[in-house]
Formats: sequence, structure tokens, C-alpha cells
Amino acid sequence: MVAVVGATVAAAVPWAVARIAGADLEVTTAGVTMDVGLALVLAAALTMSLAGWALLARLGRRVWTRVAVTVLVLSLSGPLVAEADTDAKVYLTLMHLAVGAVLIPGLRAAAGQDVRSARNTNSRPGRSGASRTSVTR
Repeated sequence: MVAVVGATVAAAVPWAVARIAGADLEVTTAGVTMDVGLALVLAAALTMSLAGWALLARLGRRVWTRVAVTVLVLSLSGPLVAEADTDAKVYLTLMHLAVGAVLIPGLRAAAGQDVRSARNTNSRPGRSGASRTSVTR
């Protein structure tokens, strides 16, 4: 869950820098123009992070990582093909990269800890059937 929260917060950093720099984050896609505000950024990052977490639970780390990197690369097409000025495209791309840079290694690490934790629990005597040590009298 830390990776999900971290990725959501990470998306806000480029957004805040864009606002401070005075960049106009207005984007037109498929004829619809919208202002990319903080609520939209946080909601999108949180939604996609939660979806990634759910998918990780189903796919396992190795396959999930390939899917996550592919989704990240494909997501970059959104800002790059949208009708927006160059500043907006740069900041929107940075938002996507920030989420991916935190979420992918964060969820991978969390999944790795879960696997190690399960292995350690199962290898303790009396936890999963037969003990690794035997006592003879």
C-alpha cells in the first residue's frame, strides 16, 4: 500500500512544479478540452496504482513487471499525442514517469517481501506439515 500512496503523491510533484512554473496544463483529446487539475492527477494516479496492485496479485512479479512497463510506455502516448503546448506535454509525461518510477519498483519489492515472508513462515517447524528437523528417541 505504501507504493500506491507513494506513486499517487509522486504524480503531484510534477503537477506542482508545473503550476509554480506557470505552465498551462490544458489538454485537448478527441475534441474534449480539460484542465488537468490536482484532483484529476491524484485520482488517475490512485486508480491506476490500485489497478496495478490488483493485477500484481493475479499475475505474479515477473509477468506483472513486463505488463507494468508496457502499460507505462503506452501511457506516454497520451501526453505526447494530445493537443497541448510543449510545457504541458513535458509535465504530463513527467507525471506518468513519476508514477511508474515509484509504483513499479515499489510493488515489486512489496511482492518480493510477501513471497519471502511466506517462505519463512512455511519453513518454520510445525507451520506447514512436517518439520525440517526430526527428533529420534
